Amino acid sequence: MDSRISRTALRVRGYHLDGYGHVNNARYLEFLEEGRWGYFDDRPEVARRLQRGDVAFVAVNLNIDYREAAVAGDDLEVLTRLAELGTRSARMRQEIRRVRDGALVSDATLTFVLLDVAANRAIPIEGEVRDLLAPLVLSE
Repeated sequence: MDSRISRTALRVRGYHLDGYGHVNNARYLEFLEEGRWGYFDDRPEVARRLQRGDVAFVAVNLNIDYREAAVAGDDLEVLTRLAELGTRSARMRQEIRRVRDGALVSDATLTFVLLDVAANRAIPIEGEVRDLLAPLVLSE
Protein backbone atom coordinates (compact mmCIF):
# COMPACT_ATOMS: atom_id res chain seq x y z
CA MET A 1 0.00 0.00 0.00
CA ASP A 2 1.15 3.54 -0.71
CA SER A 3 3.05 5.06 2.23
CA ARG A 4 0.94 8.24 1.90
CA ILE A 5 -2.05 6.28 3.26
CA SER A 6 -2.38 5.70 7.00
CA ARG A 7 -4.10 2.63 8.40
CA THR A 8 -5.78 2.71 11.81
CA ALA A 9 -7.28 -0.46 13.29
CA LEU A 10 -10.45 -0.40 15.40
CA ARG A 11 -12.71 -3.06 16.90
CA VAL A 12 -16.44 -2.40 17.16
CA ARG A 13 -17.54 -2.63 20.79
CA GLY A 14 -20.99 -2.85 22.30
CA TYR A 15 -21.00 0.81 23.31
CA HIS A 16 -20.61 1.79 19.63
CA LEU A 17 -23.97 0.23 18.75
CA ASP A 18 -27.42 1.72 18.42
CA GLY A 19 -30.76 0.08 19.17
CA TYR A 20 -30.63 -1.82 15.87
CA GLY A 21 -27.40 -3.60 16.79
CA HIS A 22 -25.11 -1.81 14.35
CA VAL A 23 -22.67 1.06 14.73
CA ASN A 24 -24.47 4.31 15.45
CA ASN A 25 -23.92 6.89 12.71
CA ALA A 26 -22.38 9.39 15.14
CA ARG A 27 -19.69 6.86 16.09
CA TYR A 28 -18.33 6.98 12.56
CA LEU A 29 -17.30 10.59 13.26
CA GLU A 30 -15.17 9.27 16.11
CA PHE A 31 -13.73 6.46 13.99
CA LEU A 32 -12.79 8.93 11.26
CA GLU A 33 -11.22 11.28 13.79
CA GLU A 34 -9.20 8.41 15.21
CA GLY A 35 -7.98 7.78 11.66
CA ARG A 36 -6.92 11.42 11.28
CA TRP A 37 -5.04 11.30 14.59
CA GLY A 38 -3.32 8.15 13.34
CA TYR A 39 -2.46 9.92 10.09
CA PHE A 40 -0.59 12.64 11.97
CA ASP A 41 0.95 10.12 14.40
CA ASP A 42 2.47 8.45 11.32
CA ARG A 43 3.89 11.83 10.23
CA PRO A 44 5.60 13.25 13.32
CA GLU A 45 7.22 16.11 11.40
CA VAL A 46 3.78 17.43 10.42
CA ALA A 47 2.37 16.80 13.90
CA ARG A 48 5.26 18.68 15.52
CA ARG A 49 4.64 21.68 13.25
CA LEU A 50 0.94 21.75 14.08
CA GLN A 51 1.62 21.32 17.82
CA ARG A 52 3.63 24.53 18.11
CA GLY A 53 0.36 26.27 18.93
CA ASP A 54 0.42 29.12 16.43
CA VAL A 55 -1.45 27.24 13.68
CA ALA A 56 -4.34 24.82 14.08
CA PHE A 57 -5.80 22.21 11.72
CA VAL A 58 -9.56 22.98 11.66
CA ALA A 59 -12.25 20.85 10.02
CA VAL A 60 -14.76 23.02 8.13
CA ASN A 61 -16.77 20.38 6.25
CA LEU A 62 -17.27 16.62 6.50
CA ASN A 63 -19.29 14.49 4.11
CA ILE A 64 -19.87 10.84 5.02
CA ASP A 65 -21.42 8.07 2.97
CA TYR A 66 -22.61 5.04 4.95
CA ARG A 67 -22.24 1.90 2.80
CA GLU A 68 -22.50 -1.21 5.00
CA ALA A 69 -23.48 -1.85 8.60
CA ALA A 70 -20.73 -2.70 11.07
CA VAL A 71 -21.62 -4.79 14.13
CA ALA A 72 -20.08 -5.76 17.47
CA GLY A 73 -16.85 -7.67 17.05
CA ASP A 74 -16.10 -6.37 13.56
CA ASP A 75 -12.50 -5.37 13.08
CA LEU A 76 -12.35 -2.19 11.02
CA GLU A 77 -9.55 -0.32 9.34
CA VAL A 78 -9.63 3.42 8.72
CA LEU A 79 -7.62 4.43 5.65
CA THR A 80 -6.69 8.11 5.58
CA ARG A 81 -4.91 10.17 2.95
CA LEU A 82 -4.44 13.77 1.92
CA ALA A 83 -6.28 14.00 -1.40
CA GLU A 84 -6.04 17.68 -2.33
CA LEU A 85 -3.94 20.64 -1.22
CA GLY A 86 -5.24 24.05 -2.22
CA THR A 87 -4.00 27.49 -1.30
CA ARG A 88 -6.63 28.12 1.41
CA SER A 89 -8.02 24.66 2.19
CA ALA A 90 -7.23 20.98 1.74
CA ARG A 91 -9.17 17.72 1.61
CA MET A 92 -8.61 14.38 3.22
CA ARG A 93 -10.28 11.21 1.98
CA GLN A 94 -11.06 8.43 4.38
CA GLU A 95 -12.48 4.94 4.07
CA ILE A 96 -13.58 2.57 6.78
CA ARG A 97 -13.28 -1.06 5.68
CA ARG A 98 -14.23 -4.29 7.41
CA VAL A 99 -11.07 -6.36 7.73
CA ARG A 100 -12.57 -9.85 7.29
CA ASP A 101 -13.97 -9.21 3.81
CA GLY A 102 -12.61 -5.81 2.79
CA ALA A 103 -16.14 -4.39 2.50
CA LEU A 104 -16.40 -0.61 2.32
CA VAL A 105 -18.37 0.34 5.44
CA SER A 106 -18.13 4.10 5.07
CA ASP A 107 -16.19 6.75 3.16
CA ALA A 108 -15.76 10.43 3.83
CA THR A 109 -14.24 13.64 2.58
CA LEU A 110 -13.05 16.17 5.14
CA THR A 111 -12.18 19.74 4.17
CA PHE A 112 -9.86 21.61 6.51
CA VAL A 113 -8.20 24.99 6.79
CA LEU A 114 -5.26 26.24 8.79
CA LEU A 115 -6.18 28.69 11.50
CA ASP A 116 -3.91 31.42 12.82
CA VAL A 117 -4.64 30.84 16.49
CA ALA A 118 -3.73 34.36 17.67
CA ALA A 119 -5.80 36.11 14.98
CA ASN A 120 -8.56 33.46 14.98
CA ARG A 121 -8.76 33.44 11.19
CA ALA A 122 -7.97 31.06 8.36
CA ILE A 123 -4.61 31.55 6.70
CA PRO A 124 -3.14 30.41 3.38
CA ILE A 125 -1.49 27.01 3.26
CA GLU A 126 2.02 28.10 2.41
CA GLY A 127 5.62 28.02 3.55
CA GLU A 128 6.79 25.30 5.91
CA VAL A 129 3.35 23.71 6.33
CA ARG A 130 2.83 23.49 2.57
CA ASP A 131 6.32 22.02 2.13
CA LEU A 132 5.45 19.32 4.66
CA LEU A 133 2.02 18.52 3.21
CA ALA A 134 2.66 18.71 -0.55
CA PRO A 135 4.59 15.41 -0.84
CA LEU A 136 1.76 13.62 1.01
CA VAL A 137 -0.95 14.36 -1.56
CA LEU A 138 -2.41 11.26 -3.17
CA SER A 139 -5.06 12.35 -5.67
CA GLU A 140 -8.01 10.19 -6.52
